[in-house]
Amino acid sequence: MSEVQTRVVAADEADIRLDRWFKRHFPHLGHGHLERLLRTGQIRVDGKRAKANARLEPGQSVRVPPLGEEPEGRHAGDRPPDRLNRLKVSDAEARALLARVLWRDDDVIAFDKPAGLAVQGGTGTTKHLDAMLDLLRFDAAERPRLVHRLDKDTSGVLLLARTAFAASRLAEAFRGKTARKYYWAVTVGVPRPFQGRIDAPLAKETGPRGERVAHDEEEGRKAVSLYSVLEPAGKRAARVALWPLTGRTHQLRVHMAAIGTPILGDGKYGGAEAFIAGADLPRQLHLHAWRIIVPHPRGGRAIDVSAPLPAHMERTWGYFGFDREERGDPFADAE
Repeated sequence: MSEVQTRVVAADEADIRLDRWFKRHFPHLGHGHLERLLRTGQIRVDGKRAKANARLEPGQSVRVPPLGEEPEGRHAGDRPPDRLNRLKVSDAEARALLARVLWRDDDVIAFDKPAGLAVQGGTGTTKHLDAMLDLLRFDAAERPRLVHRLDKDTSGVLLLARTAFAASRLAEAFRGKTARKYYWAVTVGVPRPFQGRIDAPLAKETGPRGERVAHDEEEGRKAVSLYSVLEPAGKRAARVALWPLTGRTHQLRVHMAAIGTPILGDGKYGGAEAFIAGADLPRQLHLHAWRIIVPHPRGGRAIDVSAPLPAHMERTWGYFGFDREERGDPFADAE
């Protein structure tokens, strides 16, 4: 990266340390180099000097100075178009990516993220959406910005900001209660009662099998989810609508497993109970970010975008005979 850029802290990056934020977005940047940039004031948060242990808040602006070229095969977080070939993105893949744009205007892009595509890089992840955002620049002067995330194995609507102004406004909306993110899921078993609220604090844990999220009343951060059973399939499964009121990592997956009805295909949190014995069903995660409703950054009519079901969930819908259309707002009576 050879020029200064400004990035906006996403809604789901609340309370992350500044040094860990840089590690997430620019994994090639060494700790010593980062400390030098902080000491000399080249990195700033909302225009002010900051320390490595500073906690970030959604909507804040981080000044990122030139960081130099990253090693081959690693992701620095901002790739000019002429380096996209290093990602080994074929013409067909580029066309497929563009075909997943659900809606766009001068400020916002709504993108249908496929299951299996990581939003950002990490250990062993070299191909991810953040590295390919130049393909979604269209005619804009600025590179699109991520303002929230979806799990790698979750499909559905992801909003991108096309300007710093839009990124700030969208981050505020996701941080507050003005944005609604509705998900469709298939659960193993039928949640009882048919409508409910799960209020279970979550904390990240590191173990021999990597990082996980778990219910933790003492150390966990507040996490609240609403659910509504739309169609039960006997006692084996159910089509469920989900609305996370907070945005913790893996929140919906942990919450549904915690009440005894894990999301179908979620072996990470549901174990063997996340699969239905004898059913010829895809073993992928059945969680889809179906719809987002959020105020437009410049006011006026709200952005209201929905994404079609991915192929593996279409197959499961057919297996159980689930309805493919939503009839009204499943959370019309909720807060």
